[in-house]
Amino acid sequence: MHEELMALALACGADKAAVIRGEDVVLSASFRDICRGNGCGMYGRCWMCPPDIGEIGELMARVRTCRHGLLYQTIHPIEDSYDFEGMMEAGKKHAQVSQRLNDAVKPRLEACLHLSCGGCRLCERCARQDGEPCRMPDKALPSMEGYGIDVYQTTRPTALKYINGQNTVTYFGIVLF
Repeated sequence: MHEELMALALACGADKAAVIRGEDVVLSASFRDICRGNGCGMYGRCWMCPPDIGEIGELMARVRTCRHGLLYQTIHPIEDSYDFEGMMEAGKKHAQVSQRLNDAVKPRLEACLHLSCGGCRLCERCARQDGEPCRMPDKALPSMEGYGIDVYQTTRPTALKYINGQNTVTYFGIVLF
């Protein structure tokens, strides 16, 4: 089944994928402090980001209940390290891959938790910013970091590189089951 899931991730547009043990997902509550620092600008502005996704201890406990994870990545070329627009476009493309994968794994995995990169990126402007409920709660995916996942440390023992060369941006997602 693991090989089938990795092939499914690739078919949905991921550049690389690996199945890892749930116990190999590295968690740290300190990521909530990083989110609170609001470097990405989405803290309190996106329903799928902190603080709206829940208390960090409860979220990390939920991750710990999962025995396996399908870790996947998308790698995108950008002009240079200051290409913010290119990074945002790459984030949207990653969100599309995540949505395709989400639709593909739901019928195959009974209980799963799908997390993607920061901000779900389904809507041009999150309804949270207008005080409205999420427009697509059945499709919106919370962020890995919002759940306390240390993406860098989690990827280290896999073939998925956190940094994929100059003038690229890499985004990650994980389907926990």
